Amino acid sequence: MKVGRRRFIQTALAGIPAVAVPRIAWSQAYPVRPVRIVAGFAPGGQADLYARLIGQLLSERFGRPFVVENRVGATGSLAAESVSRAAPDGHTLLLTTAADAWNTAVYNNLRFNYVRDLAPVASIARGMGVLVVNPSFPAKSIPELIAYAKVNKISLGSGGVGGQSHICLALFGMLTGVEMVHVPYRG
Repeated sequence: MKVGRRRFIQTALAGIPAVAVPRIAWSQAYPVRPVRIVAGFAPGGQADLYARLIGQLLSERFGRPFVVENRVGATGSLAAESVSRAAPDGHTLLLTTAADAWNTAVYNNLRFNYVRDLAPVASIARGMGVLVVNPSFPAKSIPELIAYAKVNKISLGSGGVGGQSHICLALFGMLTGVEMVHVPYRG
């Protein structure tokens, strides 16, 4: 098919306004409904506190409710899985912790891929672990605790199997040769 010169110029000139006029992007307001912040740990704990503080700040900033939902279990994996299955519209957020990174190594039966199915938004805090004992406990330092634990059977509590305190206690036991009875609590 042969296109005449006049027809070619008309077609070419007709496309110029589409290129020359800047495109206008219409964005949807966010959020358009309440936003859930899912925390994988018990109410009253550190993750819950952070989620509530951030939720309050975001509610004030955006004028919409940011509601905290505690989904306890499997050291945060149940919460992470529920968020990974939610619609990817930004209305379901996960307050994640280091435990979620460890869960990929601790649990071999996760039904989601943490790296593939979740996307980071912001880093909100960094923390550290502290080993504490009852004031009436005979050991007052780490060397004293190690010496005492090598002679006596001791129990150490944690916030749950696979959590930060459990992982740190297991590492402590491996590095010192101390055998301890792990007592996991629910949060």
